[in-house]
Amino acid sequence: MIKLIIWGIVIYLVYKFVFELVVPVSKATSQMKDTIQKMQQQQHSYEQQQQQPTAATTTKPTTSSAKDDYIDFEEVK
Repeated sequence: MIKLIIWGIVIYLVYKFVFELVVPVSKATSQMKDTIQKMQQQQHSYEQQQQQPTAATTTKPTTSSAKDDYIDFEEVK
């Protein structure tokens, strides 16, 4: 009878350990892996976009002159 009670307690403790610690940790790990994979895919697509030159980044404005470099300063009181 004592052996049955001890085995019951051991089985209960193992059950609680598995379903309150092991299962949540494994779920969190799989979610983190999915999140990391999505972030890496986004980074890869961003890097591909940066490598492709666009017309806006390759053309320089030709209207710039030395006169435009200075901005008048007016003191506000």
